[in-house]
Amino acid sequence: MNTVDRNELRRYDAMSESAAAAVINEYSTSFSLATALLPKGVRRDIRNVYAVVRIADEVVDGTSDAAGVDNVEDVLNNYEAAIVAAPESRFHTDPIIHAYATTARRCKLEREHIQAFFASMRRDLDPTDHDEHSFDCYVYGSAEVIGLMCLNVFFAGEVVPNSDRSTLEAGARALGAAFQKVNFLRDLGDDHSRLGRRYFPQLNHRDLNDEMKAEIVSDIRRDLRVARTAMPLLPRRVRVGVVAAAALFEELTDMIESTPAHTLASTRIRVPAHRKAAITARSLVDAARMEQHP
Repeated sequence: MNTVDRNELRRYDAMSESAAAAVINEYSTSFSLATALLPKGVRRDIRNVYAVVRIADEVVDGTSDAAGVDNVEDVLNNYEAAIVAAPESRFHTDPIIHAYATTARRCKLEREHIQAFFASMRRDLDPTDHDEHSFDCYVYGSAEVIGLMCLNVFFAGEVVPNSDRSTLEAGARALGAAFQKVNFLRDLGDDHSRLGRRYFPQLNHRDLNDEMKAEIVSDIRRDLRVARTAMPLLPRRVRVGVVAAAALFEELTDMIESTPAHTLASTRIRVPAHRKAAITARSLVDAARMEQHP
């Protein structure tokens, strides 16, 4: 490959990464804020992964229906096939797939994780109530594997000590699960009324009450505690971004706890911008105080 060709490929890479960054900026102010605290290369790879996840969400969450798509499952299956095969090619006409493929190769993302994610997305196409087992499987695929993929990004090119690996993986899965459960509560009304989904097994044929909410909040806090135990083992350069993301969801959990259950069905809880700024600033201090990891 000559110099001109290499420059053109780098230009295409940069354009694709910009497209992925636009996705997270459009759909998640909280994650966009947290990822802004990460080093440039890590931030790029997290955005590339997020973009694929977000687009899959849009396939199953009604955007494809609004566009008049006849067979949403075919669209999802075709997208999964493209994403699973993406790392094998250095060029893709779809910028988001191109950006993801670059990250998947660089960070050695595992095929099983992306397949588990799409399995959960496929489950959303048949919105029947969950039991405890199906709920756990759904959360694993829709959220815990995202945490594991982020872990691959954080340690790309580095050797993770065997003594730390199990703690880091448990923490990554727990943080992903906490984020997902918080979002289930935040989206409770829309999920049920528009999409016909009730994720929590406690809600089978019942409306959320304060006792159920307290049980779910307690579970989220357990996940967040597990996640916190792993954070000191993260590389210093990424720790603050993870701490900030966790702190934002801890704030959301506090807000959910203080909100009556019947209100959650009609109101989406949000952290005000000034609180996000304060939480982010505090996270800089909290991350610095954690045990330093080379």
